[in-house]
Amino acid sequence: MLKTSRNPLLSLTCLLILGCSESAEYPPSPNEEAITDTARAIHERVITLDTHVDINTSNFTHETNYTQDIDTQVNLPKMDAGGLDVAFFIVYTAQGELGPEGYRNAYGNAIDKFEAIHRFTEEIAPEQIELAYNSGDAKRIIASGKKVAMIGIENAYPVGPDLSNIEKFYEMGGRYMSLAHNGHNQFSDSNTGEVDGVYWHGGLSEMGRLAIKEMNRLGIMIDISHPSRDSIMQTLELSRAPVVASHSSARALTDHSRNLDDEMLLALRQNGGVVQTVAFGTYVSELRRLHWASGGDFADAPPATVSDFVDHIDYMVKLIGIEHVGISSDFDGGGGLIGWGDASETLNVTEELVRRGYTENEIEMLWSKNLLRVLDNVERIAREIQNEA
Repeated sequence: MLKTSRNPLLSLTCLLILGCSESAEYPPSPNEEAITDTARAIHERVITLDTHVDINTSNFTHETNYTQDIDTQVNLPKMDAGGLDVAFFIVYTAQGELGPEGYRNAYGNAIDKFEAIHRFTEEIAPEQIELAYNSGDAKRIIASGKKVAMIGIENAYPVGPDLSNIEKFYEMGGRYMSLAHNGHNQFSDSNTGEVDGVYWHGGLSEMGRLAIKEMNRLGIMIDISHPSRDSIMQTLELSRAPVVASHSSARALTDHSRNLDDEMLLALRQNGGVVQTVAFGTYVSELRRLHWASGGDFADAPPATVSDFVDHIDYMVKLIGIEHVGISSDFDGGGGLIGWGDASETLNVTEELVRRGYTENEIEMLWSKNLLRVLDNVERIAREIQNEA
């Protein structure tokens, strides 16, 4: 559980290094150098995992790729510098027209991204990074000294009308998928319906309900970050397996349709899932969101910080328990904050968690243990469903 007082380790460090007294009327603030040292030691021991990193396939060629410190928020040099172990690279497809041509183009876009990730991990840099299909793979790869790539699918639109494509995407390494993105589709309404109040399905379509069953059968985590509220609540009711919100924060703190309100968070806890708090400025800073909503220039908006981000972690930990909260960046897709602007600054998140009194075990849960537990449970339930059949 989140501690309400200072971390005992930090207090001991304060006593030994600074000679301060716990009984003093005005105890000094924890020593920043001690916080950094403690955070660095924890950061090196735990598995750090980011569930949402967008990609551009032009950066996955033999000439230009993530072995180089190119102008992306995530690449191998930045992951090394910041101590980020695992990145879910995202097979993202923008919502387009529903019909044969739209589905064909969307499928082609998804396959192009799948193939780019495989090319990078299997041909370009296999000695530096490897694709993991499960938690065991991830732990084995990290123990070997390499970075880990995993794959998430943002928007099920490329599945088209053929549900067998879900299994194809699973075989290519997809381990979570959202039914919708920014726009309604054949499976689900989107959170964007809040803008005009127009929805197509009242949540999930019949095909969306079948897709949930198929993802449960295969062992793909269902991502609830982008669909509409009704779709999310219906998914939480229908899914036999725990779900993941791959990159969302708390709506009680920042009133954005991409965030989860308290009822949704409590339902997620009941489902056994995890919400991956997202480091996206307009989702974690209400001042920044209001500035954006009023049509202001982002350049003039008050910046969001790592402290704002961890405020959301604190809130959700207190509401639903630390077992159901994790961490994501949305890097190269709009994410990034003052203090966590790219993967090279990942240690700063751990540092802020230490500053607020989280223990090493709690930090490990937030960074990876919770998400990997959900993945394991989704796979276990998939085996049960397959055995029933």
